[in-house]
Amino acid sequence: MVPILDLLRQGITPEKIALSIALGVVLGVFPMLGSTTILCTGMAILLGLNLPAIQLVNFLIYPLQLILFLPLLKAGSRIANAAPVTISLGQVFAMIQSDLWGLIKMLWTATLGAIAIWLVLAPIAAAAIYFTLAPLLRRAYRAIHHTSV
Repeated sequence: MVPILDLLRQGITPEKIALSIALGVVLGVFPMLGSTTILCTGMAILLGLNLPAIQLVNFLIYPLQLILFLPLLKAGSRIANAAPVTISLGQVFAMIQSDLWGLIKMLWTATLGAIAIWLVLAPIAAAAIYFTLAPLLRRAYRAIHHTSV
């Protein structure tokens, strides 16, 4: 909570902080390992968000990305009518090091299905996070700037 208060003290708007957090979370669980830093950087630049804030959230949410990765791939394989995903997370990491191209070929269709699922759920999750945090951060902003006057 202290880093968020520091951002508010620096004059970053509550809305920008809430959006940075919301997008850091939803982009941070994007179902393609190794892509979230680029996605968060691009979104921060595009929307004029605080880059360190969105990247911090992305970093902190990484365990959730790993937890959701295989379930999203399995669901993605079902909706994309692909072969069932039977690989473990450990095998994914091993293949990243030994046979990245083979891993990409094996999971390509399931990944596309997982991205389709993410595209449906991400805006809902981002909106829920944003509209929960923005009023709380506005209240904190008013409290900080009221006491410093």
